[in-house]
Amino acid sequence: MGKKYILSLDQGTTSSRAILFNKNGEIVDAAQREFTQYFPKPGWVEHNAQEIWSSILAVIAEVLTKTNVSANEIASIGITNQRETAVVWDRETGRPVYNAIVWQSRQTADICEELIEKGYNDLFRNKTGLLIDAYFSGTKVKWILDHVEGAREKANQGKLLFGTIDTWLIWKLSGGKEHVTDYTNASRTLMYNIYDLAWDDELLEILDIPKSMLPDVRSSSEVYAETVDYHFFGEAVPIAGVAGDQHAALFGQACYEKGMAKNTYGTGCFMLMNTGEKAVPSENGLLTTIAWGIDGKVEYALEGSIFVAGSAIQWLRDGLRMIDDAPASEGYASKVESTDGVYVVPAFVGLGTPYWDSDARGAIFGLTRGTSKEHFVRATLESLAYQTKDVLKAMEADSGIELKKLRVDGGAVKNNFLMNFQSDILNVAVERPVINETTALGAAYLAGLAVGFWKDREEISKQWKVEESYEPTMDEQQRNSLYGGWKRAVEATMGFKPNKNREQ
Repeated sequence: MGKKYILSLDQGTTSSRAILFNKNGEIVDAAQREFTQYFPKPGWVEHNAQEIWSSILAVIAEVLTKTNVSANEIASIGITNQRETAVVWDRETGRPVYNAIVWQSRQTADICEELIEKGYNDLFRNKTGLLIDAYFSGTKVKWILDHVEGAREKANQGKLLFGTIDTWLIWKLSGGKEHVTDYTNASRTLMYNIYDLAWDDELLEILDIPKSMLPDVRSSSEVYAETVDYHFFGEAVPIAGVAGDQHAALFGQACYEKGMAKNTYGTGCFMLMNTGEKAVPSENGLLTTIAWGIDGKVEYALEGSIFVAGSAIQWLRDGLRMIDDAPASEGYASKVESTDGVYVVPAFVGLGTPYWDSDARGAIFGLTRGTSKEHFVRATLESLAYQTKDVLKAMEADSGIELKKLRVDGGAVKNNFLMNFQSDILNVAVERPVINETTALGAAYLAGLAVGFWKDREEISKQWKVEESYEPTMDEQQRNSLYGGWKRAVEATMGFKPNKNREQ
């Protein structure tokens, strides 16, 4: 049988998915399985790594059964994953010593504060392109070694392994043979030097993490391992592409040239701009990260992280019960001409780029007796666009590149009101592609390129097609006035710190 398909495994924060792509980069079919979210204490978020693994096996079986595709028709497997989420497991038994600590989890905030107080922020930033923050994997690994009984001793004896989710899945799929990751995932750990392309001994010493725990770092498109027959219907299929979810989306959006950018509207928003073969240090609160490593070269990106985007719409639905489902938000927002001066700043877990204020909490401004549900819903949707503008302005300042258009993907891009407003407030064209599953597609492309399923990036670029392009129609004065109001609302939000002692 010919190799007709690429299987993409998209291991996300709330669900695992298996998506089958054909030669034209089209979705043949998909399967999805949600898994449990654990919140042991306020601000903590954990997953059971074994349950994630079970969910991956389930979706692989389901998508192949549904489509009647045989395992030997799959040319290769691509993996894309929720980044920064950390798993530590026993090398001999293969069992995790603790739950996976999720990227959103703030349980290592104290460790981060201590490192910042010791004056390490610039050192970490200059080597990793990141800030010291509970978001990244390094302090999560340290937390597990510090808090799980016997873990540090075992780690020092070389008996424990660390991995981001991609590493855990390759380890499991290969039957425990390969302990590897790719440049993109390594670049989010706070332990990897993105300039030297190596695990950094000095940072490991500060975090007190033994190097023996760390995976080999490879390019984002090469054969890392083959599936062990008992996990893949008797077939040894190459696992040949890996990238963290946001990097995979940048690749799937065919942003291959310097200055091209995409924004993914998921639980949070993540905006990445390709800066080519040069890492651009940020002066404006962005992260410098590896876009991908392919064809013997490493390319870099600037990234802005918005912590709350789609989850603000879920909050309207579940917390405030203002809407029955997320798509209904568009109808309510379109019923009013404006928010009537209302601003929602959804800083539920603090503010990300460019503010990096983890103590701020959500706030609402400009309420009057005339404020209606429609105004409220519209203001919440608009907050996604304002936060994106904050990030874009920082990107343009750092890179010196003026963005001409923004490629978008993720759940919220189906909301035409939001996309129109986004284009208006940015004053650039916003392009939504035909295939919105750009994260899974990016992983498929990386895996396909490694085994010759697709020839090169040029062939892939031709497959990228626009479904809808939104053009700005708002006048400059209105744009500046609305955005000025947002900036004042953010400033006021940052002035109110409910969790800080009153005396401070």
